[in-house]
Amino acid sequence: MTRPKLWTKDFIMVCLTNLLLSMNYFLLMVIFSEYAVIKFDAPQSLAGLASSIFIIGTLCSRPLAGKYLDVIGRRKLLYSAIIVFIVSTALYLVIDNLALLLVDRFIHGAALGVASTVIATVMTSSIPHERSGEGIGYFSMSVTIATAIGPFIALLIVQQFDYNMAFLLCVIFAVIGLVLSLILKVENVKLSKEQVEGLKGFKLSDFFEFTGISMAILMVVLGFAYSSVLTFISSFANEVNLTEAASFFFIVYAVFLLASRPITGKRFDLKGENSVVYPCLILFLVGLLFLSQAQNGLILLLAGALIGIGYGTTMSSVQTIMIKKAPPHRVGLANSTFFVSFDLGLGIGPFVLGSILPSLGYRGMYISMAAIVLLSIVYYFFAHGKKVTLVQENVQTEK
Repeated sequence: MTRPKLWTKDFIMVCLTNLLLSMNYFLLMVIFSEYAVIKFDAPQSLAGLASSIFIIGTLCSRPLAGKYLDVIGRRKLLYSAIIVFIVSTALYLVIDNLALLLVDRFIHGAALGVASTVIATVMTSSIPHERSGEGIGYFSMSVTIATAIGPFIALLIVQQFDYNMAFLLCVIFAVIGLVLSLILKVENVKLSKEQVEGLKGFKLSDFFEFTGISMAILMVVLGFAYSSVLTFISSFANEVNLTEAASFFFIVYAVFLLASRPITGKRFDLKGENSVVYPCLILFLVGLLFLSQAQNGLILLLAGALIGIGYGTTMSSVQTIMIKKAPPHRVGLANSTFFVSFDLGLGIGPFVLGSILPSLGYRGMYISMAAIVLLSIVYYFFAHGKKVTLVQENVQTEK
């Protein structure tokens, strides 16, 4: 039996669009707090806010985008969000006031929150249901590649040129993303009168898809654990004199995740989510333990490979599970709920971990994060994994 085609024009366009918008996000995230200090003489507290207020913007806009996605229309919402995204990026070139910078940074994040929610929903419509695990896995690689290449390009540009060159490059990325989105086939979904009526009001269920809430909680916990890597790997590497190896950490992360994707994606679809999630959570746990004990560059990069396969694959698996649980007309809400949980874990992690870091130290922090991942394996078993096993056993019994 021939498997339905995955790599269609629309799927390729949606992945490239998401890659370019994500490149803008991660490139600026690395340099923005330093830019605020140098350009506006901002104190560290406001410099940190200049960076993190972007995530606050995405958190505020995603639930709204998920709710009104098919009310406003996917096409109109996507194009409007990307245009705002381009304009807010371009404004960094001319803004000379810190307060205005913070406002623009918030709007920039909100625009990404809307655009990425629409893009993810369009993506789920462009892949065959039988290959959803594989397709969403490849789609998530666009973010993974951006997390590796974006910071690398950012540091290179700042060293060789200036911040305005970085802003200009981000504008170019966003404009190309807009062009690709115009090529992309974006189909609006017609809602029934009952579905439109159901979206009226301001109940929590209007903004979040609760069928996958147990997986959303798991994503918050795993994002919290991963934030220890994303935020503190550079400082940890400086402390243990492994800065040269650390510069390649996220490159190794992306390469190994990309190399494993054809295997894990197909296994997810053919063998079920448990066959992927359990091994990958274990790899994430082992990667954090390796990182906590790293004494040389080889161990540090090995940790990057294990964390890339472990965390990166689990992230896309959780998104797939949440989408599969949701009714078809609430897939947009399922995507926005996933991304809110993803952002929330990454957002609160640096603040909480930064406060306990002095007492734990970097090595103690990474061991603690490994313990949290161990607990998350137990949580996954009771929240979802056990139910999947029972369903599979019942199907086999019926056969």
